Amino acid sequence: MSFLSRTAAISLLTLAATGPLQAESLNVQIGYLQWVPDQGPVLSNVIPEPEDAGLRGAELAINDNSTTGRFLGQTYALQSKVADSEEAAIEAFDAMRENGLELFVVNAPASTLRTLTEKAGDNTLIFNAGAKDDALRTGRCHVNLLHTMPSYSMLTDALGQWLNQRRWDEVFLITGPTEADQDWAEAFRRSARRFGLEIVEDKPWTFDADLRRTASKELPLFTQASDYDAVVVADVRGDFGEYVPFNTWLPRPVVGTQGMSPVTWHRVVESWGAAQLQNRFRKLAGRDMNSEDYAAWAAIRSMGTAVTDLNSATPTDIRNFLFSDKFQLAAFKGRKLTFRDWNGQLRQPIPLVHPRGLVARAPFESFLHPNTTMDTLGFDRPESQCRING
Repeated sequence: MSFLSRTAAISLLTLAATGPLQAESLNVQIGYLQWVPDQGPVLSNVIPEPEDAGLRGAELAINDNSTTGRFLGQTYALQSKVADSEEAAIEAFDAMRENGLELFVVNAPASTLRTLTEKAGDNTLIFNAGAKDDALRTGRCHVNLLHTMPSYSMLTDALGQWLNQRRWDEVFLITGPTEADQDWAEAFRRSARRFGLEIVEDKPWTFDADLRRTASKELPLFTQASDYDAVVVADVRGDFGEYVPFNTWLPRPVVGTQGMSPVTWHRVVESWGAAQLQNRFRKLAGRDMNSEDYAAWAAIRSMGTAVTDLNSATPTDIRNFLFSDKFQLAAFKGRKLTFRDWNGQLRQPIPLVHPRGLVARAPFESFLHPNTTMDTLGFDRPESQCRING
């Protein structure tokens, strides 16, 4: 073959490879909405969550999607709104939909999320990256609502499995006064029944004293009991739980929302390539990635995985793909993640961490399941009334 012939052949191959990508360019528009109510002052020195928690995870996922999309003629754009009220969040949702957006990631309370799903059309797909309420996964499910944030029961089941495995079967439960505290504690009570734990004391926290001065006096008396293996704390916003470790009547470990905690994500998770994700996030945000960031990241990466395979950004196509056998999300948790077809929850391992280290990762292989051990965390199909996918 002559030089000119070889050159012509190479040119034709190049055009064949690049032509369709240029002709089939796809622009994917995603909306991100965030409204986190002011929780008020707390009675401890707890470090507050960053105001952009969730948003920065969404931005990182857009960057990650764009890296792949660049080679496929796909571009990604994020329209975001961090609202200061529920009304502002709803108005932003309406405005984005009027501008043609039908793919959303929402970090907001369950009540706001329900309002948005009721206002959404049949062609709107919403990912819940904030609300942990079990009711959203058991009886109030919406056909176009998926969850990348684990539920309270997924978190407490992870803790229940760990306590069972360690044979720490008798626990002392302390529950704070907020609605989130009550929801977390109720989920743990279910987990205790599920994994054979006995709650020997179940006490509400009713004090409003400044524990920075009185913890060493108040907490030993409050945690008096004949015996227990561990103290479980349900204090979501951190009013008192930070002072429970080392101040209990008996020298026992503290777990729950403080001490060793089940979480969606934490800076100490570094295995399975997670260190690369952590470093990229720190470079973007100037801080560590937290659970809200991870849930938003997972939602947008799920969409990106579907768009890559389908070359389509139609919400119905994406939804169908996410529930198909073709979908698996590589999410730096040691296992491929999938969505539960009965309630839209993303199956995922739960890290059990303390502030400076990873202790374990649930589910544990000793807890068997006919399909996948991932479904030993949270409400399984027979336990949920939801059937959003037929």
